[in-house]
Amino acid sequence: MAEWKTHARFPGPIVMVGFGSIGRGTLPLILRHIDAPRERMVVIDPDDSGRWIAEKEGIRFRKLALTRENLRSELEPLLGRGGFLVNLSVEVSSVALIELCRQWNALYLDTCIEPWPGGYTDPSLSMSQRSNYALRESARALRRPGHDDPTALIAHGANPGMVSHFVKQALVNLAEALGKDTTAPTTQEGWARLARDLGVKGIHIAERDTQRSDRPKEQGEFVNTWSIEGFLSEGMQPAELGFGTHEKALPPEGRRHEFGCDAAIYLTRPGCATRVRTWVPTAGPQIGWLITHNESISIADYLTLREGGKVVYRPTCHYAYHPCDDTVLSLHEFQGRAFERQPRTRLMNDEIVEGIDELGVLLYGHARNAYWFGSQLSIAEARRLAPYQNATGLQVTSAVLAGMVWTIENPRSGVVDADEIDWRRCLEVQLPYLGPVVGAYTSWTPLTGRPGLFPEDVDLEDPWQFRNVIVR
Repeated sequence: MAEWKTHARFPGPIVMVGFGSIGRGTLPLILRHIDAPRERMVVIDPDDSGRWIAEKEGIRFRKLALTRENLRSELEPLLGRGGFLVNLSVEVSSVALIELCRQWNALYLDTCIEPWPGGYTDPSLSMSQRSNYALRESARALRRPGHDDPTALIAHGANPGMVSHFVKQALVNLAEALGKDTTAPTTQEGWARLARDLGVKGIHIAERDTQRSDRPKEQGEFVNTWSIEGFLSEGMQPAELGFGTHEKALPPEGRRHEFGCDAAIYLTRPGCATRVRTWVPTAGPQIGWLITHNESISIADYLTLREGGKVVYRPTCHYAYHPCDDTVLSLHEFQGRAFERQPRTRLMNDEIVEGIDELGVLLYGHARNAYWFGSQLSIAEARRLAPYQNATGLQVTSAVLAGMVWTIENPRSGVVDADEIDWRRCLEVQLPYLGPVVGAYTSWTPLTGRPGLFPEDVDLEDPWQFRNVIVR
């Protein structure tokens, strides 16, 4: 359509692995904004319930489960030399795919660094080995400085992904509010120094999903607005957070990893059973879940400032997610079943009647206390803007599009995190799909109203200690 801008051209084959809610929403955006031959595109998924969407768009669909054994033989004829692999699957190893794409000179993007089946729940693996920290380290181990490797953009959805760009915009906005230089840094050290100089102690990826269905959740049913398999997989990983230099002590359940960048810790309990206090503009104070996400580690790592080889600044960073009400009920039931998934699942989409997904970053501890910046996308606007998805999905799929555009424009960058790419370019592509994008300051802290009627073990000197944020 004439009103939609073509952001990039790609003459090679595009192979999408995984066609769940995110894949189905991403495909129309690719066709709308990337000039690429449809006859060279293919979608692969072991579930063919979405075949009709691909075929309606004129794209070939293959019902196929990719495994260690068939990965090379199935993908090489499709990708050829110089293709683009868009990995939106679950339980297909990102590292294995990146290695193959490098051999085939193919571009690569995923929204989550995935292991092979069992990688999230294998009891023979330690909690550290089952973490997102470990998955990120395994992908970053493929970096080869000085080599002309094809770009592999890892973990670039809404979060992780888009929120890293929100952090940079929020830092620039905060600098302006505090009367500081608003020139955006151009290096990792520059961004870390800016965050430190602004007094940012930490960052919540603070989200509230208020989308509501006209069909209530039933007993024995898990309901969600995005991938149920993906959500439960990450929910059963250890809770993880980037751990800042302002923190006085590790939490009692906190553990450090014995390898890697050391920017994050994990807790000896799953994220789906770990709650934290946070704030978003429409709901105000809320309790969310500390679900592990790649951005909790990558943002904290990227904003680490070193002097003389010593870490002198790092913000605490973690996800604080309040899903829609039916998912909250689903989580309570799931936890009551000793983390055995309900026999039925339902992905909410067409039956949603109202609500928004409010997803942003809360920068806290500075002279203005706390500043939230992010997207307030409604289900009504999401449906007006793009087919086959809800508000939660469109925040992710537009980020996939933005990441693809950047990757096509920067094809020889090797393995890169979202924090390392052109944040302005990505937001330029994404903003038409994000609804109102706003900033809001708040005087709320995790100590607001506390201690109340009952004694609490809190730090009254520093409201922004993680000790005050976590719900015990």
